[in-house]
Amino acid sequence: MKKLLVAFAAFSALTAQAGTLKVAATPVPHAEILEFIKPQLAKEGVDLQVKVFTDYVQPNVQVAEKRLDANFFQHQPYLDEFNKARQTQVKLVSVTGVHVEPFGAYSSKVKSLAELPEGAQVVIPNDATNGGRALLLLDKAGVIKLKADAGITATPKDIAENAKGLKIRELEAATLPRVLNQVDLALINTNYALEAKLNPTQDALVIEGSDSPYVNILVSREDNKASEDMQKLAKALHSPEVKKFIEEKYKGAVVPAF
Repeated sequence: MKKLLVAFAAFSALTAQAGTLKVAATPVPHAEILEFIKPQLAKEGVDLQVKVFTDYVQPNVQVAEKRLDANFFQHQPYLDEFNKARQTQVKLVSVTGVHVEPFGAYSSKVKSLAELPEGAQVVIPNDATNGGRALLLLDKAGVIKLKADAGITATPKDIAENAKGLKIRELEAATLPRVLNQVDLALINTNYALEAKLNPTQDALVIEGSDSPYVNILVSREDNKASEDMQKLAKALHSPEVKKFIEEKYKGAVVPAF
């Protein structure tokens, strides 16, 4: 009995020291990267629990409401827009940048942007920052021309020139791969493109360069950003092993930002 009590006490002490981090992530590549580092964090006493989401709203909401500790799915412009729009009492902050997912334009009907017909049906994400990002990519590719003062939150109303009369609609980002065969062009976030088995470096008609400012970040609340467990997670995400994992698994579709 005495040995049993001693063993139980030792186990209790061990589990008391082990921290738990509940982190929201979209399936690809974010959840995959987090799953990759789970064993390493476990060795450091951190129980990383990955909660997979397929939308861009609930991961932030649940962190702000303290139902989750952090999330990993977004870039800084999107986070800034969320904090501004929601005006939550709990401000969400960036812990560290991890990778870039070059944003691309895809089609199952044409093989180049030059082949887009007059009045082509084009779909873009309906959230402010990713919709703006899509329009900026089309502007850079010469398909449309935005107003001089249009920024990262540009909308179709900011289009100054639309030579081909493109019909641009805004849809939820997660639905865009599913309507690809129904439209002429879809501008899709890389995480959703990868889920749909699209290869951004091969299938995209146009894609952002490596100079993209949209680095995907680990996000937490201000009150837990500096916690020991959160910092262990941030350090693990910047490890040489993670860099190698990203480069070998995604082959340029996801680019390390460290």
